Amino acid sequence: MYTGNATEDAPAERGWLLGHFQPDGDVRHSADVEIKWGVHTKGERRAEWVVGERRTALLLLVSGRFRLEFRDRDVVLAEQGDYVVWGVGEDHSWEAEEESVVMTVRWPSVPGYAVR
Repeated sequence: MYTGNATEDAPAERGWLLGHFQPDGDVRHSADVEIKWGVHTKGERRAEWVVGERRTALLLLVSGRFRLEFRDRDVVLAEQGDYVVWGVGEDHSWEAEEESVVMTVRWPSVPGYAVR
């Protein structure tokens, strides 16, 4: 069992709370799914596009206003609870249009996606 606080635990793994990157034997270690608690300042952007996506993902707006950019359109999450799901092959990026808190779930948990 593990208990914690997402805001306090998130900085240790760039926001990621659960996934392959947690130590073996830790209940938060998983090759099946990753969960992220993202706190973003207004104007913050992803440093580079994710290309060649090999996972499915869901991003849920907790607070703020958050824009997901895809090659063929943008999706703006503006109301608490708004979410978007995308799949394998969907190149994407994002920008926090206001100070925002988002939760991301993606599966499976695959190494190699960290932005330098």
